[in-house]
Amino acid sequence: MERDVRSVEDVLRLLDGMFEAGADRWSDRGGGWWDAFYANREREVPFFAAKPDENLAAYLDRGLVAPGRALDLGSGPGRNAVFLAGRGFDVEAVDLSATAVAWGEERAREAGVGVRFHCGDAFDRVRAEPHAVRADAGPVREEPGPARADADRAGPPRGPYDLVYDSGCFHHLPPHRRVSYLALLRAHVAPGGHFGLACFAAGAGGMGSELPDAELYGDGRLHGGLAYTAESLRWIFGALGWEEVELRRMRDEGAESAYFGEAFLWTALFRRPA
Repeated sequence: MERDVRSVEDVLRLLDGMFEAGADRWSDRGGGWWDAFYANREREVPFFAAKPDENLAAYLDRGLVAPGRALDLGSGPGRNAVFLAGRGFDVEAVDLSATAVAWGEERAREAGVGVRFHCGDAFDRVRAEPHAVRADAGPVREEPGPARADADRAGPPRGPYDLVYDSGCFHHLPPHRRVSYLALLRAHVAPGGHFGLACFAAGAGGMGSELPDAELYGDGRLHGGLAYTAESLRWIFGALGWEEVELRRMRDEGAESAYFGEAFLWTALFRRPA
């Protein structure tokens, strides 16, 4: 007999177990799947290209976000992290896949920029904080170290950050892990800082599963990622009480463009009050 639930994190881990092992794309168990996904760099995957998201570039060009400390969540092969470093940010990037991290390191060296890559679970830092899921959790403070282009696998990144950016990580989380995700943002976005997001859009021209949250637990799968409506994103991130700066579909960018853009994605930018 097991009685092993005494915290919110214990409940979240219990819910993790309701999904098939092969469906896990959000914890350390999913690292191997992502390694295989990134193993063949010649695959025609749009976001394998060394191009930043068009909305991210627009935030900087329009002066909505200024250089500072940045964290790239689910950084993949580092396209957005390298871009931010080239625009003057002190960048950390985290991904479950060692294969993706190694690719990102190569890109950073080729571009001549410093990015501190971490291979592991971004939620580890939140789990290490006392009362991590409290709504009033403040930012965790740590002095930044010197920028470098090699991977730091000794531990998870530490905030606070002036920008936390996520392109394609959030929509691979099961519903209950939104609790962990909001805790991460509360803990690591600095006062006056920003959170940027690109995720699957529901509806016409969108992508991802539109099954209700409850049905996913009976099915045990995420069907390649979850789609969101604009209203659902506002409801979820409205729990933070932060300002919505912009919420729109990503602009479609052609193959010749310097930017990545696919219209099946939402883009969003939120600002934490100073």
